[in-house]
Amino acid sequence: MAEYQVIARRWRPQRFEDIVGQDHIVRTLRNAIENERIAHAYLFVGPRGTGKTSTARVFAKALNAEGGPKSNPSDETEISQAIMNGSCMDVIEIDGASNNSVDQIRALREECQYAPAQCTFKIYIIDEVHMLSTSAFNALLKTLEEPPAHVKFIFATTEAQKVLATIVSRCQRFEFRPISEEVLVERLTQIAKSEKVKVDEKALWSIARLASGGMRDAQSILDQMISFCGTEISEQDVLDVYGLVGSSRIEQLGEAMGKADFPTIVQLVETFSAEGRDLYRVLLDLETLVRESLMEAIQGGGKSSKLGASLSSESLLRMLDALQQSETGLQKGLSEKVNFEVALLRAVEASQVRAIDNLVRELKGLQDSGESVKKNA
Repeated sequence: MAEYQVIARRWRPQRFEDIVGQDHIVRTLRNAIENERIAHAYLFVGPRGTGKTSTARVFAKALNAEGGPKSNPSDETEISQAIMNGSCMDVIEIDGASNNSVDQIRALREECQYAPAQCTFKIYIIDEVHMLSTSAFNALLKTLEEPPAHVKFIFATTEAQKVLATIVSRCQRFEFRPISEEVLVERLTQIAKSEKVKVDEKALWSIARLASGGMRDAQSILDQMISFCGTEISEQDVLDVYGLVGSSRIEQLGEAMGKADFPTIVQLVETFSAEGRDLYRVLLDLETLVRESLMEAIQGGGKSSKLGASLSSESLLRMLDALQQSETGLQKGLSEKVNFEVALLRAVEASQVRAIDNLVRELKGLQDSGESVKKNA
């Protein structure tokens, strides 16, 4: 029986054109190669699944292309294939979490002195570099500042704030952005077509929403849904498997909150809980809806009717703030359902409270207008 390879591995980028959602990084790296301005150390920063390690591999392949660095290297050469499948002796991938001691970094520093066996450059890709100990970082400093001409470093991390400033200052830093839902849906559509799977468009949007900007997460979710559903995937399948609530019911809950319809709010929460829905995910989706309403109010003169009621930007801001403050309590509280109900009811109450300074201004305006009427009388 042939070994099955998951979608995330089969669809891993093999060249710069395959890297989606990070055009600013692809353009910079390509220009660096074409203009022969290749730095000795790079720091790739961003959320999980946004292409940091894949980009590092593609960049390593471009640097070690036959005949010198090329922005569009051949995929057919032995070296290119070895780099992309992880078997190249001169492109060393290191897991920072399990190789974080000072002794291991010292050994790496000694290996740097030897010339590459096959390639033009010896490239070290250190994933989750923030996991290195302080002493390990310090052991790397001198080599990182003045490495041998044949050595390049590429660091990847999801937590840039944990990387020593002395390390960051010696690297060119690249910020990987969360990939937009539109780009995720476009790539998932391409994958589904290639896999001969019929996927409802709303199902693709639900998967993209679940992935939270990560291409790898989106591909893994699609892979799981194919295993669950076979060759046809509907939106309801995705909602049921992952405990999501459809956009129409999120809007229904938002309208109930906008109208301060407490019985409907409680009833919907009861329904979601009975169906086993992920209430934390419902809270995040509700925040997105309220934020969209807030943006509509800001752009439309201070009022929004997106939640079924004419709410001011001030009311929407208070509602959104109350929802965001409830996130931690919902995750750590003993009763998710009760905490969720309380979070929604508090958000509605907060939206109906008026700021004291606004009331003072209105009273002052009424007082001023009253005095002017008396003077004119």
